[in-house]
This record gives sequence, C-alpha cells and structure tokens, in this order.
Amino acid sequence: MRANDFWSMRFPFVVCRTRRCYCPLPRAGRAEVAEKYPETPVKELFGVPLPAPLRMFPISFMATIKPFAALRPKPELAARICELPYDVMSSDEAREIAAGNSLSFLRVSKPEIVLPPGTNLYAPEVYAKGRENFQRLLASGALRQDAQPCFYLYQQVMGNHNQTGLVATASCQEYLQGIIKKHELTRPDKEDDRARHVETLNAQTGPVFLTYREVAALDELIARKTVEPPDIHFTAADKVRHTAWTIADPASVLRIQQEFDRVPFLYIADGHHRSAAAARVYLKRKELNPPSRSDRDHSFPSAGSEADGEGDSGFFLAVIFPRNQLQILPYHRVLQDLNGMPPARLLEKLGGVCIIQRAGSGRPTRKHELGLYLQGHWHTLHFRPKFAATTDPIEQLDVTLLQRYVFDPIFGIDDPRTSKRVNFVGGIRGTEELERLVDSGEYGCAFSMFPTGIEDLMTIADAGGIMPPKSTWFEPKLRDGMFCHLLT
Repeated sequence: MRANDFWSMRFPFVVCRTRRCYCPLPRAGRAEVAEKYPETPVKELFGVPLPAPLRMFPISFMATIKPFAALRPKPELAARICELPYDVMSSDEAREIAAGNSLSFLRVSKPEIVLPPGTNLYAPEVYAKGRENFQRLLASGALRQDAQPCFYLYQQVMGNHNQTGLVATASCQEYLQGIIKKHELTRPDKEDDRARHVETLNAQTGPVFLTYREVAALDELIARKTVEPPDIHFTAADKVRHTAWTIADPASVLRIQQEFDRVPFLYIADGHHRSAAAARVYLKRKELNPPSRSDRDHSFPSAGSEADGEGDSGFFLAVIFPRNQLQILPYHRVLQDLNGMPPARLLEKLGGVCIIQRAGSGRPTRKHELGLYLQGHWHTLHFRPKFAATTDPIEQLDVTLLQRYVFDPIFGIDDPRTSKRVNFVGGIRGTEELERLVDSGEYGCAFSMFPTGIEDLMTIADAGGIMPPKSTWFEPKLRDGMFCHLLT
C-alpha cells in the first residue's frame, strides 16, 4: 500500500503484534485495543507527515528480529578464518593479508585475490571463485552450522573500548518500510556487487552493523550472559579481541524478542550496501515465489514472513549494538592540489570561513573545529559562528560545512562522491597517515575532522535525512566469517 492510501481510509491503524502487520481498526474495537495495547500517537508514517485528522490515532512500530542457525568457524580456527570487511581494504592489501593462509575469509569476501592480478572485480569468475572457496570451508568442517536457531552475542575489545552486540537477523521488509533507518546513499554498482555475492553463495557472510536506543533490561540480560565461558575467543593481528556466546534456551530467546518489541526503530550504523543488497535479493526471490492469496489480503504482510515465499532471504545478518557503546572515529579528507593557489592565498581564503590558529593541532577536540595540514605544519581551524549557526542537523555537521564553504567555493570540488581530487582516510589510520600522504607530494593538503556524534546520526535518520559521504568511521570493525546466514 502506498503511504497516501492511508489518508483515504476512515479507520485508524494499529500494529497487530501477532502478525506484525498494519491493520485498520473499526471504531467498535478501538477502546478495547487501546486498553490492551497502549500506543503512542505519531505525526509521521515512514517519514511522511500524517494529515492532522489522523494524528489522533495510535500507530506503533517495533523492530522485528529473529534467531537463526548461524554458520560459524570452529573455535580453534576462528583467528585464521575471520577477517576485516571486504570494503575497508584494497585487493592488493587483501592479497597480502591472506597470503599463506588458506582459511582466510578474504578468499570468500574478496575472491579476486586468488585470481590473476588485473581481473575484473565484477567478472562472473570472481563470484564463482568466492562460492568455491566458501564451499571448501564448509566441506572441510572449518565452518559449521548450528543445529537450531539461536541468538548470539559478539563482544569486541579495542584498547579501552568495549562493545557487545546481539547477533540476529533483521527484517528486509522493515528495511524497505523505513523501520530500519538509513542515513547514507548507496551506489548501484556496489549494491549489484553485494547482491551477486549473496546470490552466488546463497548466504550472507558480512553482517550489517545496527544500533538502537539502549534498553536497560537488554543490557542486564547481556551482562549476565557475558560472564559465562564463551564459544569463541581470539585476538586478531590488529590487537582487537573478539568473543562470542550462544543464546539457545527458549526462555532467553523469547525474552530478547519481547524486549525488542519495545524498540521502535533500528538504525544502520555501517553496512548500507549490504542491507540494500539483502533487500534486493529478498524482493527478487519474493517476485519469483509470490505470496499466497490469503497473505496478499494484508497490505503490510508480516515482516519477512515465510508466507511471502522468499524463505530466509526475508531477513539479513546483523549485529545490533546499543548506541551508548559505539565508538565513532573521524573520517579525514586529503586533497590532491590547492586548486592553483599558493599556500598563503589558500590560508587567506580559509580565513574568511574559519578562525585560524597557526601552529595548531592535527587532532580537533570539539565540534566545528578542524585541523589543516599544509607544508609540513598543522593549523587549527574553527568555523566562524555565522557559518555554523543553524539548527538543521545536516547543515551543522562539520563535513557539510567543510563541503559547502571550503571544498566547493575555494577548491572547486562540487561533488566529493565523484571528484578524483579528494580522498578519504579513516580515523583508524591516524593523522600520521595524513602527514605521510601530504609530505610524499601525492596530496597538497589534508583536513582532520572531529568525529560525528551518534546522536547526530540518529537525529538525521529520524528526520529521513541523508548525511554527506564519508561522515562516520566506526571502530572496531565487525569480522566477516564470524557468523554467516545461509539462505534457503
């Protein structure tokens, strides 16, 4: 049903908690339902403003998660199998990491590394090689599927930072409906790549990183579980510790699902292309296996229900963390040239936008503060108040201000998504990497950023907004191969 179709109906809508669908409620039943299931009136539906007459009616949402029978590494092999995500390294870097390790999951997630250099990354033989390597891990017993659907916990410790997420499958239907919220645009070619990877393997091998507003009861349940002996525990080459537990008892599984009934929305922190690809595979398989007539009678079917005909493809692999445990690092920028200006002229132009502190620091300490590395020296920049004085959550982001008032008018870079003159450096590499790139002569200058806050991300997603490219860098990264979701 289109959003506008709601406006022509005479009945308010409520969420059916049994079928998890949106149903019209006749006037005679309103009092009984309102008493049994108290809801919160809303002003928008899937980001579309509701007409005033309908705002009095209760509409609720909840996040649907499901346990699943994960494919996991043998505990003693986990350190050799599990690898960083495919999209945080080049093919050459992946080839070097996997060298001498026949179990490396990079042979599945970036299978071009075992083909001749220069092979087209999107050639059919690349995906076929990924499937071959994946099947080899299964056949050897290096990866094994659990006997029953479970939830899992995945804890990562990076220095003094500790985060523990729930491993589950999340609904593709809710992704499409906006209950799982996005904050970034995706590129069709990247979606195509991940969709082909999922379809060729018939599995989701890289989790989507989701977050939610923390729930005390879930925090307590997870804290109790993590004092038990883990199933898997290893320290990776980058010194990040990875630990996993299984939640298999029916009472705990039910309790977790009930607690997530109180979570109205999930937010994509990282993995927009993975989730978009999962939704595309779901829609394709649903089209090939249409729902029964009885299920079509419901405008919003149960989220990813088996009746849809798509099977397990209706849900995608996710690790779900409470927002107060996340660590966001900055996403820095390096520019190839100074747009034909001498350094003194560049600083003069920047002075019209920012207050410049010479001999400054490369590590900004607050919002609206930047570092500029130029000719071997750091300068600290503060956006002038007239440029930062806005209440719009997107317009007040440092990455937005930098693009609007610096990159476009001063450097002539109108679209950082397509420009070859700007590159992005994840915060995990540190400001030393910025210095190296500029000092080498490969780039003309660098801007170090202050990290975007998780509240900024969620506020923008709640408003249906899209953040500028490369706004956030989450650390630590989830390991591919730690959990896989087989489709049927």
